[in-house]
Amino acid sequence: MNTVTVVGNLTRDPELRYTPTGQPVVKFGIAVNRFYTNRNGEKIDQTDFFTVKAWRSLAVHVAESLKTGGRVVVTGRMQSRTWETEDGQKRTVVEIEAEEVAASLRWATAKLTKATKAGAQDWVPDVEPAEEAPAQ
Repeated sequence: MNTVTVVGNLTRDPELRYTPTGQPVVKFGIAVNRFYTNRNGEKIDQTDFFTVKAWRSLAVHVAESLKTGGRVVVTGRMQSRTWETEDGQKRTVVEIEAEEVAASLRWATAKLTKATKAGAQDWVPDVEPAEEAPAQ
């Protein structure tokens, strides 16, 4: 199974677009920082950059909710694409196809609002109100 979870900061605002068939897709970048000490005792700070894509309702929610600098948790699958430039050079990019995107609450707070969707009027809360006792 190809599943990855990364935690990082948005390097640019999410860019929402639509495919010719009308499917929303969002693309954004995140920077993931790693800190470790090498064998010589030197502290190393390394940053990896990823492009993240999300589709459909997740794309719309990401575009409405996230901004540059925000800390996020992204779970999805890694995929690579290879293409050839006009001058014949091969290029490869590794992207994350997001299944879940969430704000990190390690250094921030968030207020969540349930998004409406088709059929949302049929939504029932997880906990039903207690039935009233019959009148005597």
